[in-house]
Amino acid sequence: MKVGFIGLGNMGAPMAANLAKDHDVIGFDPVARPDGITMASSAAEAAKDADVVITMLPNGDILRAVAREIHPAMKPRAVHLDCSTVDVDSARAVAALAEEHGLGAIDAPVSGGIGGAANGTLTFMAGGSDAAFQTVKPLFDIMGQKAVHCGPAGNGQAAKICNNMILGVTMIATCEAFVLADKLGLDRQAMFDVVSTSSGSSWSMNTYCPAPGIGPVSPADNNYQPGFAAELMLKDLNLAQMAAAAADADTPMGQAARDLFAQFVETEDGKGRDFSAMLPRFEKRHRP
Repeated sequence: MKVGFIGLGNMGAPMAANLAKDHDVIGFDPVARPDGITMASSAAEAAKDADVVITMLPNGDILRAVAREIHPAMKPRAVHLDCSTVDVDSARAVAALAEEHGLGAIDAPVSGGIGGAANGTLTFMAGGSDAAFQTVKPLFDIMGQKAVHCGPAGNGQAAKICNNMILGVTMIATCEAFVLADKLGLDRQAMFDVVSTSSGSSWSMNTYCPAPGIGPVSPADNNYQPGFAAELMLKDLNLAQMAAAAADADTPMGQAARDLFAQFVETEDGKGRDFSAMLPRFEKRHRP
């Protein structure tokens, strides 16, 4: 399969490198020049003659602009596979534009972070037609360990923002609980042993524990160097609140998590740290 790959940053570059082991990959990025990827001089050039064009871009406005550039250059019945995390409206607008050009479209944001991208263990949440999903499924099988077809265009983004709203809320609760346990004299290992096998268990506790030296190795054991940066969590929580406002959904915990991460990133020391660095943040604070 001939694959164009646009957006070769921290996530896109390892995803493209994994695909290049089995497919003909031509990449484009205005800044990055990763080793091992044949590079085009423009996004349109990378898209020309490709069976599938993958985009991994920062936001919906950039995605829309790139789609307007590449869709006229793509061959009929090719598929635009967008793996960015963007707003649902942008995903659906790009899918409509693809349809106008006789193309397939899949929005498939990912979960798994930089490590998952490098190891080919990402999870994809996909929205779009069944035909387009089947076309790109062999690529999902290389880049990830699971791909779930969530329904029509935009539903991949909907699944991602709902998932990450839960993640943001549970990480905050997990960090708060560790600090409360500390102040009550409860050993952190005992706390983990109980919660990880009880009703309070979660991915934030069991797999990505924010307490250094507790549970599996996580960014907490590397001075909170980001596996998933706090500012990216804030981006996803902002997207969730945009979607909630548009859908008239009451999400007070999601809003509270968004506000806390905004404070952490914008006015405290959270920018450039892992989102689990909420734990040392709470350690320094007292009850209002």
